[in-house]
Amino acid sequence: MAENTEKKAIETRNKEEISRAEGEPTRAGVFYTPLVDIFENEKEITVTADLPGVSRDHLDIDVRDNVLTLTGQVQEPDTRFNPVYTEYGVGGYLRRFNLSNKIDQSKIQANMNDGVLTLTLPKAERLQPRKVNITTA
Repeated sequence: MAENTEKKAIETRNKEEISRAEGEPTRAGVFYTPLVDIFENEKEITVTADLPGVSRDHLDIDVRDNVLTLTGQVQEPDTRFNPVYTEYGVGGYLRRFNLSNKIDQSKIQANMNDGVLTLTLPKAERLQPRKVNITTA
């Protein structure tokens, strides 16, 4: 049996600055759109967002009018150092998600670990599958 020797290349994406077409920012500085992965099962939707350089203290998660907004601010580098060459633009992160009425917004949970935010958006109980008990007469 021949082994598959084909190697898959790792795909990377550059940070994309939020365009003015998405609305005027209300905070000074550059904001980027964080990359996210979204997973769904019968009970919940899980969103993971890459927010490198954002600490828990500089992250704001807001749910208002069925819109989930993530805003993270990266701290400026230490001013004692004079950069000679930089490839990584410092700025904040901003991302918005429209939530349907299928999400129980009062039970959304967030966890931040090593620059990765994990949000758990539980589905409303009325929409979750349930087992129907069968009785005998």
